[in-house]
Amino acid sequence: MLGYVTANREKLSLEDLETYRAYYCGLCRTLQTYYHQAGRLTLNYDMTFLYLLLTGLYEPEEQIRMGRCMPHPMKPHREVYNEAVRYCADMNILLAYYDMLDDWEDDRKLSGRLGSGLLKKGCTEIRQRWPRQAKAVEDYLRELALCEQRDSLEIDEASGLSGRMLEEILVYRQDEWEPLLRGVGFYLGKFIYLCDAYEDLEKDLKAGRYNPWKSWRDRPDFHEEAGRILKLIMGECARNFEKLPIIEHGEILRNILYSGVWTRYEIAGRKREKGTGNDDRSL
Repeated sequence: MLGYVTANREKLSLEDLETYRAYYCGLCRTLQTYYHQAGRLTLNYDMTFLYLLLTGLYEPEEQIRMGRCMPHPMKPHREVYNEAVRYCADMNILLAYYDMLDDWEDDRKLSGRLGSGLLKKGCTEIRQRWPRQAKAVEDYLRELALCEQRDSLEIDEASGLSGRMLEEILVYRQDEWEPLLRGVGFYLGKFIYLCDAYEDLEKDLKAGRYNPWKSWRDRPDFHEEAGRILKLIMGECARNFEKLPIIEHGEILRNILYSGVWTRYEIAGRKREKGTGNDDRSL
């Protein structure tokens, strides 16, 4: 499910692109600091979005540092830190741990077993710090497994589970902004789940795995209808986002929500229209 909430870099200004990278690098360094190299390797742009969102909403005091890292050893780069970065790093680890654990339990992927083992200690500490969020992820996986066992063809059922999980992740503080953050998280979670299922449809059918789109596959208007549903979902996500009093980084966040999140869906759609399927995981 990870990797959908990213920016469309071609449509960002150079200044916004540098800012985006600075938050990404700050999150990366924080993962390395608290969870070592194994934690750093779980870094994804989804939590960079959350870092920017919480920064734009709460406007915490920030520190900017210049640093180098193994992937970019020659050129120093900006890294942004504020009080939200540790929370985003924790949520990054929490989601990565359960994603890897699910890979091992469902598909017996050795990478899932090894990765979850490396993150287990850190995840135990995160569950103690953030019990509400950890419970949401655990409940999501348990209820999703039941949904898959029933082979539910209701696309709102499984995607709704994803939405309820992600809304808990987006709620950093239970304050006056909680309802709107829940709205952003709920619809974004639904969108991510259904996009992931759309991208993996042929592969899931071939492997005999659950996919809520399978009864839609042979419809001649499948791609258009899936797009219509996803646009409605993201419309609700954007409606909640636009009610938040965010000025700082607003253009980057809008780039992600209005453009970036559609990148992999559009690639998968073009593959389907050409009749090549969507087994290429390099998207």
